[in-house]
Amino acid sequence: MKLKTDLNTYNNNSYSSGNFIARFIWYFVNAIFFKSSFFPLYSLKRALLKLFGADIGVNVIIKPNVNIKYPWKLKLGDYVWIGEGVWIDNLDFVSIGSHCCVSQGVLLLCGNHDYSKSSFDLMVKPIVLEEGVWIGAKSVVCPGVIIGSHGVLSAGSVLSNDIKPYEIYNGNPAEKIKTRTIK
Repeated sequence: MKLKTDLNTYNNNSYSSGNFIARFIWYFVNAIFFKSSFFPLYSLKRALLKLFGADIGVNVIIKPNVNIKYPWKLKLGDYVWIGEGVWIDNLDFVSIGSHCCVSQGVLLLCGNHDYSKSSFDLMVKPIVLEEGVWIGAKSVVCPGVIIGSHGVLSAGSVLSNDIKPYEIYNGNPAEKIKTRTIK
């Protein structure tokens, strides 16, 4: 007899997402100032993220309709661009280096489930985008991925492995297609 998934046995007690009150307040701040399509004041967004514990560099641009799960698990370097509709699902720490561009509709996904266990346990791992990385529109970066300096993930790709510096990846699953040259 094959075992089956039994979500009745799912237990997430080992995971901590932070203070309940901070999460509750952040839910509304995120909905009003970040997930909204009418609120382009970048300096206010930076200040709110810092107020909630994010480490934010100078001149960070966060476009409308961006969803950030937990700002206290977020670090953004200088001159980072976060495009419309990006979802930073940072159940674990997300670090985005200076001069990175995360294009429209990107999903940075720090969590997954262990499908080999009947209890479907939660698994979380951090994501690191080093300096100068570009993530193309509608791409997905999976838990535990490190993208080296100036690496590129082209539009619509799904990445579950690391990218070395200056490598360009494309596809689902994403594979190396060439090396980046900057003129």
